[in-house]
Amino acid sequence: MPGPKDLDPSSSPRALLGAELRHAREKAGLSQEELGLRLFVSGSFVGQLEAGTRRMQPEYARLLDEVLGTEDFFLRNCRAAAKSRYPEHFAEAAEAEVTATAIRQYAPMLIPGLLQTPAYARAVNRAYDPTATEETIDEWVDGRIVRTRLLDDPAKPLLWAVLDEAALRRETGGRTVMAEALRHVASLARKGRVIVQVLPFNAGAHNAMSGSLRLMDFEDAPALVYFEGPGTGRLEDDPATVARLRFTFELLSAVALSPQKSLALIESVAQDYAHEEHP
Repeated sequence: MPGPKDLDPSSSPRALLGAELRHAREKAGLSQEELGLRLFVSGSFVGQLEAGTRRMQPEYARLLDEVLGTEDFFLRNCRAAAKSRYPEHFAEAAEAEVTATAIRQYAPMLIPGLLQTPAYARAVNRAYDPTATEETIDEWVDGRIVRTRLLDDPAKPLLWAVLDEAALRRETGGRTVMAEALRHVASLARKGRVIVQVLPFNAGAHNAMSGSLRLMDFEDAPALVYFEGPGTGRLEDDPATVARLRFTFELLSAVALSPQKSLALIESVAQDYAHEEHP
C-alpha cells in the first residue's frame, strides 16, 4: 500500500484529525492494517480516515483513544469535525467529494448538485420541503452553491455526469430557471470543465433504472460509491460493490448520446425554454 499523503491540517477539521491519526498510529508503531484489526475494520478504512475521505464516527474515535493512548483527543475532536452545513445523511459524501480526483454520476431526475445554479437549487430545495422557512432554504442553497466551487479548479476533480433526458425535460422552477440551468451546464461542458452525456428517452430500458449513482475516486484511498434516496444516503467502499457500479456507469455512458450530441440537445432544450415553446 502506498504511503499516506501529507495533509494540510488547516484545510478542515477532518484533515486535522486524519493527520493526527496518522501521527499517533506511526508513533505507536502500528501499520494501517494492524490498527484496523484492533478497530475491527480494514486497513483501507484506516487509510480513508487518515486521508480525510471518511468521517470519523464517535465509536471509532473512542476506540482510537483507547488503542493509541490519546486520552479523549479523537472523541472530543470528532464531535467538532462532525458539524456540517449539510444534512446528516449527505454530509460525509459532500466532504468526501472535496478530496476526490474523479466523480462519475448518473442523475435520473434532476441536474446534479455540482452543476446547479442558485435559482435551480432553490426550486429543488423548496420542492424537497414545502414548509421550510426562507432562512432554511437560503442555508440549503448556500451549502449547495459552496459545493459548486469545487469546479473553480480548472483541472480537478474530473466530473463526468450522465443525465437522463428527464432531468432536462422536468420543468423545475419555471422555464426561465430551466433555460439558465441548462445553459450553465452547457457552458461548463463547452469550457471542457466537465463531461456531460444525455441518456435519451429512446435509449429504452437500461441498467440503472432503479436510481441514481455516484462514484468517487481518490489519490490515496479506495473508491467510494454513494447511494441516495429521499432524506437518506450512505457511502459504501466494498470493492465488489464499487466495481459493479463502475461497470453500470460504463454501460450507461456507452448507450448515452456522445458529449457533442448531448451538448447540442442541452442547448436546444434550453433555447426552447427561453422561447417559451414546448420542448
